[in-house]
Amino acid sequence: MDTPAFTTFSLPEPLLRAVAEQGFEQPTPIQALAIPPALEGKDLIGISHTGSGKTAAFMLPLLSRLDAGRRELQALVVCPTRELAVQVCEEANRFGAHLEGFNAIPVYGGAPMERQTRGLRAGAQVVIGTPGRLLDHLRRGTLKTGGVKTLVLDEADRMLDMGFREEMEELMGAIPEERQTLCFSATMSRDVERLIARAAKDPLRIEPAHPTRTVGTVEQVWYEVRGRSKVEVLSRVIDMESPRLAVVFCNTKRAVDECTEALLARGYSADRLHGDITQQMRERTVKRFREGQVELLVATDVAARGLDIDEIDIVFNYDLPQDPEDYVHRVGRTGRAGRSGKAVSFVFGREVHRLTAIERDIRQKIARRSIPSQDEVEGRRRNRLYELVRERLEGGDFQDHTESFDRLLDNGHAPSDIASVLFTLMREADGREAEVIAEDSMEDQGDPRARGGGRREKVGAGRREGGAPWRRENSRDAEEGMARLFLSLGRQDGLRASDVAGMLYREAALPDGSVGRITLMPRHCFVDVREDCAEMAIKSARQASLRGRSFRMDYDKSRRG
Repeated sequence: MDTPAFTTFSLPEPLLRAVAEQGFEQPTPIQALAIPPALEGKDLIGISHTGSGKTAAFMLPLLSRLDAGRRELQALVVCPTRELAVQVCEEANRFGAHLEGFNAIPVYGGAPMERQTRGLRAGAQVVIGTPGRLLDHLRRGTLKTGGVKTLVLDEADRMLDMGFREEMEELMGAIPEERQTLCFSATMSRDVERLIARAAKDPLRIEPAHPTRTVGTVEQVWYEVRGRSKVEVLSRVIDMESPRLAVVFCNTKRAVDECTEALLARGYSADRLHGDITQQMRERTVKRFREGQVELLVATDVAARGLDIDEIDIVFNYDLPQDPEDYVHRVGRTGRAGRSGKAVSFVFGREVHRLTAIERDIRQKIARRSIPSQDEVEGRRRNRLYELVRERLEGGDFQDHTESFDRLLDNGHAPSDIASVLFTLMREADGREAEVIAEDSMEDQGDPRARGGGRREKVGAGRREGGAPWRRENSRDAEEGMARLFLSLGRQDGLRASDVAGMLYREAALPDGSVGRITLMPRHCFVDVREDCAEMAIKSARQASLRGRSFRMDYDKSRRG
């Protein structure tokens, strides 16, 4: 739908200035429909999928009605997860950047109560939080709701799915009845309707017309993949597409852990996100992903709820979700802010019926694709390597090795042979072990949707150039909160990243997510581990072996002090 400019809304000048600074000119459909009546003080229920711009749809009217000079809580935003609460609070502070005296804080479980209590006592006008922690503060008397004029329920359907009904009802009962209620939900179930009936007074329902339930700029495809071949197919698609940022969705925490370790072992820059990860580590992981330090984020649905990053190029459904609504939320992570994106799903056997249900729900056909052959992957990698060398040559971004080159020429070697060896060395320095694609296709099982059948294919070594900091040998500084350890074995000893990670998790019993970047060198390697786990890793390694060999592990003394 065509939408008017933000300047046509009756928004205060400080908010319009903040909107312009963020590069927004025209509102999204949900914003165009929701902002005018919200500014008039009406209660709303907005049906809006992830990535549609709903945060601005409620935050701009909320801020326009705020008295920034009054140091007390005036608006409460309730979110299903801490990640979403943090994202919404960041947007609130961006939109309220020019409101003098404005203060918004996030409140969620897994973070120190004392710090949140100090923020509440300091007079935050807007609080964005999760139901459980908000209720904790309410019961302790640290959350004063008597001055709340606006209540926002963000992703109400998800909060109900997560079992927050009683907490939400108790929170609503503690807020003055003379208030504005803005409720946003991706679906309108009976449970949501009942909740809205208790929360709002004669709400105006807003639902932008969507020809499909997924973003039109997202290309959606699926591959027929057996479980044991998922990592190999995932690697091939990543190598073909070379995304800057990608999210890999799994249905269980165990699948997240196994997929992450497999990707790390292949040299990809990956990290995990699920419910067993501490809040501090979750925030660190999201920050690293947002900044591009991690290229692949492997996550469960609940952990990734509220992940609001525009630059995600691809979403992988490593495990096909049980609920079509989860598929919509996953796909909504890419193709945002007018960008193109891609959603790739792995399907096998009876899962095809779930795929059909998803297609029916989103009112779209999802195209089946053939798994890229290793020859196709290798061809793509050769082209990238060629482009990398060409760009360096044309840009003059390289060191002069004329002396070494001349010595090889003097020994009778042809220039083309020298260049071929150098290209080969570049490839070998960034390789992965061969694997096979499992046979037994859906066609073998009589599935009518299969075309072309399965195949068993030998996979040659190879991994993409450029990009993955996991093995980037010119990066020797450990990240914040991590200690860099030296290990006296390397590639020439047959060592792999998976050997090191497995040893640390198995022998040292390090907690999930505590092992970071592993940099493999010819005769040694560097391992980043959480600072609080470094001594434990060093001590346990004294009794361990790798590839049948003893080794030495200690702090990387060349980078200490």
